[in-house]
Amino acid sequence: MGKLGEMANKAKQMAKGHPDQADKGVEGAERAIDERTGNKYDAQTDKAADAARRSYGSGTDGH
Repeated sequence: MGKLGEMANKAKQMAKGHPDQADKGVEGAERAIDERTGNKYDAQTDKAADAARRSYGSGTDGH
């Protein structure tokens, strides 16, 4: 596994240990992208945020 994969695994493990903080980060990133693109990719950012939350087992959907 390369460095990027190792970093992703570390981030996922950290998110699993702190799901509330991870949720805030995912929500902030989603909001920033939506603001910068004028919500042009809202459906895609929703899907990506949901996938990120599932990857660390968050029970919330951010909405």
